[in-house]
Amino acid sequence: MGQMFSKTPNEQDQGLASSFVSYFKNFKMETKILSPEAIRSIKDHLLNGDMQRANAVITAVLKDIDNSPLNIAVTGGSGAGKSSFINALRGIGHEEEGAAPTGAQETTMERKKYEYANAPNVTLWDLPGIGTPNFQPKDYLEKVKFKEYDFFLIVSATRFGINDIELAKAIKFMKKDFYFVRSKVDSDLMNEQRSKPKSFEREKVLQGIRNYCVETFEQNGVEVPEIFLISSHDLADYDFPILTDTLLRNLPAQKRQVFLNSLPNITETTIEMKRETERQHIWLEAFKAGALATFPVVGIVRDDERNLEDRLNRYRTCFGVDDKSLQSFADNLKVPVETLMTIIQSPHLLKTTKEEQLGEKLLKYLEIFCSINGGLLASGLYFRKYHCLLLHFLDIVSNDAKVLLKETYSKDHQNPTASTTAGPLVTTARVS
Repeated sequence: MGQMFSKTPNEQDQGLASSFVSYFKNFKMETKILSPEAIRSIKDHLLNGDMQRANAVITAVLKDIDNSPLNIAVTGGSGAGKSSFINALRGIGHEEEGAAPTGAQETTMERKKYEYANAPNVTLWDLPGIGTPNFQPKDYLEKVKFKEYDFFLIVSATRFGINDIELAKAIKFMKKDFYFVRSKVDSDLMNEQRSKPKSFEREKVLQGIRNYCVETFEQNGVEVPEIFLISSHDLADYDFPILTDTLLRNLPAQKRQVFLNSLPNITETTIEMKRETERQHIWLEAFKAGALATFPVVGIVRDDERNLEDRLNRYRTCFGVDDKSLQSFADNLKVPVETLMTIIQSPHLLKTTKEEQLGEKLLKYLEIFCSINGGLLASGLYFRKYHCLLLHFLDIVSNDAKVLLKETYSKDHQNPTASTTAGPLVTTARVS
């Protein structure tokens, strides 16, 4: 009945709805944490002047984002490099505590889960290869509990075998997503360059690997899927960034942020994508809290101080610039951790002297934010001090992550062999 008497939107309702839609329209599909349906629902409620229902939708969205689990299955034959790939995804070295075991012999005899300290909702599952004695194709999916996974990554170090292809067919039949990962392409390139130093052409070799995989599918009468060429020693190179973009586009909106937060900082683009999802999260929280208003630059309450500290620590962990990650960076770069502390800002944001109170320091940050942004976040909308400070902290932390990434690449440039001798942490930020 209420729908029959919905009122005509007034100018204020139209402006609020327009600003809401405009803000979220500016984000790429890969980083949007609101589904088109959620955006339409919130917009309609705003046009009807129904803030309560708009906030109810936002509350549900934020709850989904915070609580939605993401389970990723990694499977492939013996020697495919599954464990190395899992360790690289988690940003840890093969000899570190909690790393997936690697070796020449088959190490995965039953499914095993690997979790992230900074992204507790994300779990990587290392599955036994299909076709092993205990996991024959006819009952493989049932034995590995295929219903639990959001998508499958099928890994091979050579051409994809008949078991991999049959697995893909079965997964597709069950209406699950899967992606083919051709691993160890760095080794293929190195071997090719050693055997044919005069005629070696990197792109030609990579295209040859891709063509070889395509032929396998064509010979088995299977529609050729997208194939991603990967090196677990350097995720920033080859097709891994393309793979992550593909996964993000195909994931439900509410799972994009948690997946991004689990990724190591392999490129500035990855860091920026994390920042974009967090900005949307802050905006939704502010909107839900009724914080869209002109704010006076006045004192910060004690609860705000505690909440800001908690959120800052969360950002530092998410972006790999927390104390544990900094120590790991320092160890791998062979520099004192104090050296890294001098080139980044986030560890010092909430530290005060005897002469300076935390509230005073936060007000200075607020003034800096306002001088850059004018307090403006979306057309005609302003946030109160707490959410502006969150945005300021987020910008500082994400910039620190970029600074450390550049420092890592600079070190690698001085020592070209580093990425093959020290494990994935040399080229990725530690995030677990």
